[in-house]
Amino acid sequence: MQTELAMLAQDLFAVRGYEQTTIDDLVSAAGISRRTFFRYFTSKEDVMLGKYDAWSQMLAQALGARPVDEPVWESLRRAFDVVVEHFEDETLAERALAIEKIIHDNPALSAGELARISRVQGDLAEIVRMRLGRLAVTDPRPTVIAGAALTCVIAAKDVWITTDRGRSFGRLLDEAMGAIKPV
Repeated sequence: MQTELAMLAQDLFAVRGYEQTTIDDLVSAAGISRRTFFRYFTSKEDVMLGKYDAWSQMLAQALGARPVDEPVWESLRRAFDVVVEHFEDETLAERALAIEKIIHDNPALSAGELARISRVQGDLAEIVRMRLGRLAVTDPRPTVIAGAALTCVIAAKDVWITTDRGRSFGRLLDEAMGAIKPV
């Protein structure tokens, strides 16, 4: 129910605009009560940015499933294929573009996006820490590696959103991650 409600909300935000769409509009379109809505989400912002929570789980699973002898940077890139698939899925691409533009143009959503990305970074850093030999929590390298990798995703996404998308999101991500070669 939560995923379906989030997708419905994103469709409404894309058509009507984020500011113009109320929670009452969302519950009416979904055929649910406000109480049911608030069982799944705390606010409109939560609906809009909840994808980062889902992506964090998917990225953690994808990274955890990579071969342990694979270089961490390559494992991160392959784990990001779940993001690539989202942006390159023809049925989701237009919605994704509309949603990303709404977030980009709304200062509160942009700030919320950064906070959620920071949590994703923390989750990925813990997996990187384990993959690098259970480094001490005082070692900054896992956080730096996870942060650099996520910065590559953000850079690829920003180029993808602001251009004619002549290059695929996956190629842009490959180019961004190829620009950094961690030791």
